[in-house]
Amino acid sequence: MLGFLTLTWGSSFILIKQSLGVYTPLQVGALRLCAAGIILVVFGVRNLRHIPRKLMPWVVAGGAMGNFIPMFLFPLAQEKVSSSMAGILDSLVPIFILLFGYLFFGIKSRWSQVVGAVIGFIGAAVLVGDGGNGGRSDAFHSLLIVLATAFYGMNGLIITRHLSGIPSFKLSSVVFTVWFGPALLILGFSGFFSTFEGTAPQWQGLAYVAILGLVGTALAMILYYKLLQLTSAIFAAMVTYLMPIVAVMWGLLDGERLAWSHAAGGALILVGVYLIQQKPKAQVAAEAPDSVIS
Repeated sequence: MLGFLTLTWGSSFILIKQSLGVYTPLQVGALRLCAAGIILVVFGVRNLRHIPRKLMPWVVAGGAMGNFIPMFLFPLAQEKVSSSMAGILDSLVPIFILLFGYLFFGIKSRWSQVVGAVIGFIGAAVLVGDGGNGGRSDAFHSLLIVLATAFYGMNGLIITRHLSGIPSFKLSSVVFTVWFGPALLILGFSGFFSTFEGTAPQWQGLAYVAILGLVGTALAMILYYKLLQLTSAIFAAMVTYLMPIVAVMWGLLDGERLAWSHAAGGALILVGVYLIQQKPKAQVAAEAPDSVIS
């Protein structure tokens, strides 16, 4: 599951970039959500009755933070930020999980994790200060990605704390069912239906977004929810180690330039993520017999 998520989410940034050559950011985000929702809404309507009423506010809030708002923030940001830099900045998710876990969920942090968070944010500051599109500075659009990763982090904590008992497919189908209507409304107001003429570039762009919605959103989120429920928010966020490599590889193949400052900022973020996810020696020793048996 971790390997699949790495490949699909690492490739999502280049697909967003290609889609933006044809559609507006709002259209890309709405199409992505609609593509996922149109498949899952049939199941989601039936699965709504399996969600306890007291948990529905968490389902709605988690869906907004993890599936709705970021789908629009990334296309908006990638108008000015390269796909490879978007992938690197997306590595901030575990750092926000640590920060929000401490602030809102009472999760205690070790000093090494605090140091890791500081290093990670320094790396993000390097990237934001340098821009994200071949050295052209655009801090505002870079910060949109940082905001999206903050939403992702909060969503991960909500799932592990409040929604871990709901089967991943049921949870995903209900989330996309809830947000399918708003996405469809945004798509209508964006002018998509009045401007779509069925040209070859439009169909090609639609294919990119369909892959984003069906594979990179619907299927990937089902697996991500399952991974969160089987492990933890921090473990599931380990996808951030390899995802930037996939994103940078696609960016370089597409002619994007990777400056030394970009590599340095990305390296600092990954060092910070490593320190955050590193287990104490006592915990590693305690888990060693189980890992040998397994």
